[in-house]
This record gives sequence, C-alpha cells and structure tokens, in this order.
Amino acid sequence: MTLRLAFLGTPEFGVPVLAELLAQGHDIAAVYSQPARPKGRGMALEPGAVERFARTAGLEVRNPLSLKDADEQARFAALNLDAAIVVAYGLLLPKAILDAPKLGCFNLHGSLLPRWRGAAPIQRAIMAGDPETGVMVMRMDEGLDTGPVLMAERVAITRQTSGELATQLSRLGADLMLRALAALERGTVTEAVQSDDGVSYAKKILKDEARIDWTKSAGEIDRLIRGLAPSPGAFTEVKGERLKILYAEPVAGQGAPGTVISDDLMVAGGDGALKILKAQRAGGKAMEAGELLKGFALPQGTQFT
Repeated sequence: MTLRLAFLGTPEFGVPVLAELLAQGHDIAAVYSQPARPKGRGMALEPGAVERFARTAGLEVRNPLSLKDADEQARFAALNLDAAIVVAYGLLLPKAILDAPKLGCFNLHGSLLPRWRGAAPIQRAIMAGDPETGVMVMRMDEGLDTGPVLMAERVAITRQTSGELATQLSRLGADLMLRALAALERGTVTEAVQSDDGVSYAKKILKDEARIDWTKSAGEIDRLIRGLAPSPGAFTEVKGERLKILYAEPVAGQGAPGTVISDDLMVAGGDGALKILKAQRAGGKAMEAGELLKGFALPQGTQFT
C-alpha cells in the first residue's frame, strides 16, 4: 500500500531511507531539511545531502528555521499525511507536528536506545569503545529520542570510522524503516517502551573535544580519531599548523607523549603508540601517510602538541 509521507532529514545519513521510500512507490508530499549553511573556504551556502537528493528527484523541499510557528504547522497539517519519517533532521518536533499525520511520526535513530539519545550517537558509541550499536525505528513523542521502539537491528563495532559506520547503519536503517512501515500498515507491529535503565546522551561534538591529548592511551586516542573521522576530524598541531588525523592504528612503542618515534609516522601516546595512516593538512586534501610525508617532513623527534 502506498502511503502519503513527509520526510524530514538533512545529512547524508537520511538519503538511503528517502531513496528506498521513493523506490517502493510511497508518495513523498514534501521534504523538510535544515536551511543551507556556509561551507568551505569561500563560505558559500550549501544545502544538506537530503535536500540535494530531493531536488534531483523533483520533490518539494521546505527549509523552515523552526516548526513552532502556527502558520508553518498549518502548512504541515495541510499535507494530509499518513505518516512523517524523520532521519537526522536536527529540530525537535512540537506536539502539533507530531499529531498531524494519521499514523504518527517515526524516527530512525543510529543507536541502541536508550543508550546515546541525542545528536551524535554514532560518534559517541565509537569514542566510548562500545562493542556494538544499531539502528531503531521509534514512534516520536515530545521527548528527545524517548518514544517507543517499533523495530531494531544490531551491528558490531569493529575498526570503522564514524563515517563508515554511519553508511552501514543508514543502509540497514532504510530496510528497517520499510519493514516497520509495512508492519504498521498491517497492524502487526509491537511497540516497546524504552527502559529507564542505561539512559545516556550523545551530546553534539564540541570543537575542543576534537583536539588530541597525546597523554591519553593509544586506545583512547584511536577511538577519538575513528569517532570523529571524516568530520570534524581529530586534530593536533605540528610545525606551526593544524593536522587532522583521519585514521591510525594502535601499535607497540613508547616515548614522550606526542613525539614522533619512527620515520613512518609512529607517534607515542601516554600508553603505547599510534601509527598514523591517513591525515589532512589545513586547507589540503586527505592523504595517506606516505604521500603526506613527501611534502611535509615529520622525522623522529618531531613533537605534536
């Protein structure tokens, strides 16, 4: 059965879900996405990945700054929706919006709720060293990721970056959302209330968190690097400039924290060392370590700060 839907999402994480909804023939009445933001060295306004995809697909796109305005809520209600699908939209939905669709509003969230409610669940799971994570479809209420869960899938966290894990979860989540909607239409879905135990919040990543503290263990630094790659990227400073570290491996080694201890870019941590495999200079492109070193010498004894 074809459902009349609104889709609310902004970054790349939402694109596979929107694409699958279209592929299955659902009627996407409108796509809501955060307004374009300044990006890059020229600070040109750039829309999010969901908006770019939606416009290419010929869908109506709306970019309200807020959904609290009565006129905006009336425009939403006038869509006469069966349901609204929310994937990393970036705004909380007020009650008037939540109540407008016939079946309700449903969110795809990238964690095993109630762990890591909030803005950065994938990054926080990697940074905390969680052994697994997942995606969940939940019915939205007025709280922050507090609604009952319809369906879930679990995945092991290996050595992925947050970007790689997000790609895996978004593809898995697209299928999960389709199954949840089908079960909802049939009336066969069971909604499970979230536990009050194990609640944690995935706060937005702050700039200061991305700075590498070389006195921490190699394992902790590794998780920070993978959790923040490719964006915003964990960084250090060396030779007077900022260097993003995009991938590294913990290895055996010792030395003063932050000191390069081999010519193939092994850097000592507070416990163990890290072999840097991929990095990016300020204003440059991401490079493999060997390529980086050809134009940016970092011999033994170089100090990262």
